[in-house]
Amino acid sequence: MGAVTTLKELVHVRRDLKNAGKKVVFTNGCFDILHRGHVEYLANAKALGDVLMVGVNSDASVKRIKGEGRPIIEADDRMRVLAALASVDYVCMFDEDTPQNVIEQLVPDILVKGADWPLEKVVGKDVVEAAGGSVKTIEFLPHRSTTRIIEKISRATPVQR
Repeated sequence: MGAVTTLKELVHVRRDLKNAGKKVVFTNGCFDILHRGHVEYLANAKALGDVLMVGVNSDASVKRIKGEGRPIIEADDRMRVLAALASVDYVCMFDEDTPQNVIEQLVPDILVKGADWPLEKVVGKDVVEAAGGSVKTIEFLPHRSTTRIIEKISRATPVQR
C-alpha cells in the first residue's frame, strides 16, 4: 500500500530514491470519484518507472477548477483510496491550481499527463526536461470520467421537493 504524505516529506523520499538510482514518475489530478479510467491511467504511469508519486488537488483547488459542488469526495479520502492502489507508491496534496510547485520541488524523472494535454502545455515540462527527464502522455480509457458518473447519477435521481 502506498503512503499518504506531505510534500515536505516527499522531497526527502525523492532525494533518497534518486540516490538509489530509482526512476520516479509523477502525475497529478483531482481523482474525484475514482473509476476504472483513473486506475488504468495510474497503472500505465507506474509502468514507465520504478516509483509513482501522485499529487492530488486539495478540496479548495478542486472547487476553483471544477466549480461549485465539487469535489464530491474529500481530499483525505481521495488520497487514501489512491494510496491503496497497487500502482501508487506515494500521494501528497497540493492547494494550488497547478502542480508547478510540487514538480519544482520533486523534479521527477518522468512527468505524466493525460493525452488530452498537448505536450507544450503540460505544467512543469520545462522543469523536468531541464533536469534531463521526460514528459509522457497516456491515452484515457474512452467514456470514463467523473463528470459522466455525476451526470448519470443526476439523471437517475428524482428531484426532491
